[in-house]
Order: sequence, then structure tokens, then C-alpha cells
Amino acid sequence: MRPVATLVLLLALLVLRSAPAPAEEWGGIEPGVTTVDAVRSRYGAPTKETHAKVEGYDTLQWVYEGAQAPGGIQRMTIEYGLLTPQGYKPTVVRVIRLEPKSMVFGKTTVVQGFGIPDNVVTQNDQETYFYKSGLIVTFNKEDTEAVILNFMPPQPDQPPASAAPKR
Repeated sequence: MRPVATLVLLLALLVLRSAPAPAEEWGGIEPGVTTVDAVRSRYGAPTKETHAKVEGYDTLQWVYEGAQAPGGIQRMTIEYGLLTPQGYKPTVVRVIRLEPKSMVFGKTTVVQGFGIPDNVVTQNDQETYFYKSGLIVTFNKEDTEAVILNFMPPQPDQPPASAAPKR
């Protein structure tokens, strides 16, 4: 009976590992949902905090680097302040930017974890993967590993009819 239980456990792990992870969430942070307080309780105070005004809105940026960055990450930058149809939400995560350490997010790992990208663009000898679910991954010039991962709310295929320019 024990070999059967082990086989079932291994199969379950294989299925879970092969399922693509939701790109709009990383490390317990979901852009468009997670707040300043939730990030602070999970990661503590940032290494650096910057306040700015963007298009008339107060924004906040937290940077975690060195020992304060999550494992495998050189720098994690979190930007707060999201304009939604319900209004501006100054304490909600807008973007998570990860700068991983070398060989943490290899190209194969990105595809296994997040699936086939919805679009691929090459610019300045760097390939970038775009996912409609809100992930943008930029690879190094050797095209072997991710150097930047940006997580943001899912992006619509087309702007809503109300946002279309009037003629």
C-alpha cells in the first residue's frame, strides 16, 4: 500500500507543478488587490520608500533589496496607487517589479511556471514575454534568463467602449 500512496503523491505534485501559476500574483502580493498593510505584514519595512505625484495622484514606491529582498531576488520594487473604475486607490499595489539573482528564473522556468506568452517582442537584443494576465518578463541579451519580471493587474484586450475616442 505504501508504494501506491507514494505514487499518488508524486502524480499530484507533478500535476500541481505543471499547472501554470497565475501571473498576476507573486509572493503573496496580487496587483490590484493587495494593500500597503498586507505587504508590510508579509515583508516588513522597505529598504527605501519614495513618495511622488503621478498625473495628479499621490503614489508610493517601496524597494526591498539586499537582506530585505525575498530569497532569490536582488531587488523587489512595489508601486502603490491604482486608478480603477471605482476611483483612485492610493494604498493598493499597482506593480511588482522583481530583479532576480542569476539563474533563478531561467527561460524554461518562466514558461513552465507561467505558460506560453501571449506575445513576444525583441528590442535592443532582449526578448520580452507579454502575458494578458499581467506579467511582462524581460530576458538577458543571451536569452537564457529573466532579468526583470513585472507583475500588474490583467490587461484588457481592447479598451472599453466608453474609453474609445469620439469622432
